[in-house]
Amino acid sequence: MTAFGCFPNTVKFYFFVDTIKAPTAGALIFDGLSGRLNINNPYQHYEILQAYFYKMKKIFILSLAAFFSFSGFSQTVGKYKYVDEKVQQFGALSTFNVATIADTITAGFSDPEEKARAIFYWITNNISIDPKGTRQNDPKNTLPEKVIELRKATPLGYSLLVQEMCSDAGIRCISVDGYIKRSAAEINEPADGINHSWNVIQLGKSPETWYFTDASRGAGFTDKKMSVFNKEFTSGFFFADRKLFNLASFPDNSAWQLGGGIKSLKDFYILPIIGNYSFDLGLNKPIPALGFIKTKLQKAVSFSFNTSREIKSITIVTGEDKKQSKPETVIFENTNGTVSFNYSFKKEDTFPFKVMADGKIILEYLVEVNE
Repeated sequence: MTAFGCFPNTVKFYFFVDTIKAPTAGALIFDGLSGRLNINNPYQHYEILQAYFYKMKKIFILSLAAFFSFSGFSQTVGKYKYVDEKVQQFGALSTFNVATIADTITAGFSDPEEKARAIFYWITNNISIDPKGTRQNDPKNTLPEKVIELRKATPLGYSLLVQEMCSDAGIRCISVDGYIKRSAAEINEPADGINHSWNVIQLGKSPETWYFTDASRGAGFTDKKMSVFNKEFTSGFFFADRKLFNLASFPDNSAWQLGGGIKSLKDFYILPIIGNYSFDLGLNKPIPALGFIKTKLQKAVSFSFNTSREIKSITIVTGEDKKQSKPETVIFENTNGTVSFNYSFKKEDTFPFKVMADGKIILEYLVEVNE
């Protein structure tokens, strides 16, 4: 018989091997109620012992499933693991107001960056994107107290909540309005008006200490029709890479284009779509650099990008909706952090072209293929 416990200070679990031998006097028998091994109470019947362990194994499996679904918070690793795990312990704080939530989740940290991370992590794991409000660019229900009440928000609602909580924590933070592209159909088609909001968190007076943070994209994404919210935490939207952020977002005020970037809204809309997972990869220098690709049938097109992270697979998807292809795995090379591959298009048409790393979208283009 083998038993082990895991997850100290939370819930104790025990597991038993399936193959056991009939006990004899003095055998070690696990007492599931006390959590101890009892050497003075051996079972005398093999059938009873077998049923007992079967029951305990079922309890273990159910308890383990409950543990991993606890609170719905995303599991993280890396630089901010300690902060994220501390914030997880507070849960949803469903009866607290904005100021009390901010005070509660930041009280255990003295460093402003850690306080800001605590705010970002709590918001992205407890506030859902409001698909209808986002689709209609509705300014209603964007005030922080209303967002906390409804537990959903438009991008503007997210950015105002981040700003308010940072202010409560003594951190200077600006809500920035601007533009993003959500699908390949928007390439070369500038939006009529502002369609997104994010934050610049200022840890000091110098612009070198100002950082991009986008809580709405950090929380997840909507489908193409903007009718369904898909929760998918992306850590990289906190203190995001400046160059990458400037490829994915364009501010209404160029003062908030930290470190320089795209010169005009028209220039921004000719770029490819930058997928959320690109921010966790730290992707840079995507090639082709323009979002619209015009090519010939069966002619190889070269793709590449830089990343410091290990990538296990590259797949591509063409088309959309009913015409969307199944993911196709491509052979790629990774040379000193430059990932590259070639792809030849097999049909004439104009369609979206998605590049995926480890099953997640990192780049999206609009492709026109002629004979």
